[in-house]
Amino acid sequence: MNVIKTLVVDDERYSREELVHLLGDFNLIDITGEADSGQEAVVKAIQLQPDVVFLDVEMPGMNGMDAAKALLELKKPPFIVFATAYPEFAAEAFRYEAVDYLLKPYDEQQLAQTVQRLEKLTSSTNKESSPQITNGKLSIETDGEIHYIDPTDILYICRDDRVSRIILKLNAFEVKMTLKELENRLSTYPFFRIHKSYIVNLTYVSRLTPWFNGAYQLELDGVDDKLAVSRNYVKSLRSRLEL
Repeated sequence: MNVIKTLVVDDERYSREELVHLLGDFNLIDITGEADSGQEAVVKAIQLQPDVVFLDVEMPGMNGMDAAKALLELKKPPFIVFATAYPEFAAEAFRYEAVDYLLKPYDEQQLAQTVQRLEKLTSSTNKESSPQITNGKLSIETDGEIHYIDPTDILYICRDDRVSRIILKLNAFEVKMTLKELENRLSTYPFFRIHKSYIVNLTYVSRLTPWFNGAYQLELDGVDDKLAVSRNYVKSLRSRLEL
């Protein structure tokens, strides 16, 4: 059975750590990320594509309800479990298709029931989407011709003005598709956004070097240029790359 990729969101560090600890008792739960605000929750959900988000309600800035609304608008929305100290939001929570509404301090038996429900939901979702084509090729049209590119040959993709440049081992193509469109089409391959203008194939990453203001520079096998990694993506990038 597949693991359940989980994002835990709470602005209170100790509450977040407690929930991560409790979820660690369940073999199928894989904590793929943490966030301390609604805004960060949405960004990390886009980056990490979790199966479920455990979401606090009362947070500064974007609260849990607003974050849930944004999460449900994603192309692949995660299941949502609200985890909060405020019972009065329960009725509103289920307007956002919440799987459950957990109250602090957490009841371990209720948490176990929630995880069981998530196991069933994610299992059925995976069955519905199981015939994913992971050996297909990326089709692009240039000069009236259609080219079929093996995604494993793509080193990185960059956005330059209104054109996306697909850099391969031996050549390159320019297309009008946005990075977001390309990112979605390559979602079953190990591509990762490192900057608003760059998506890289993680297979070819060789070195990550500190730059300035928390940003990094990335080196890829077969590429002379160093690519900029925005500081907002560094932590998630390292979590994807490192054992």
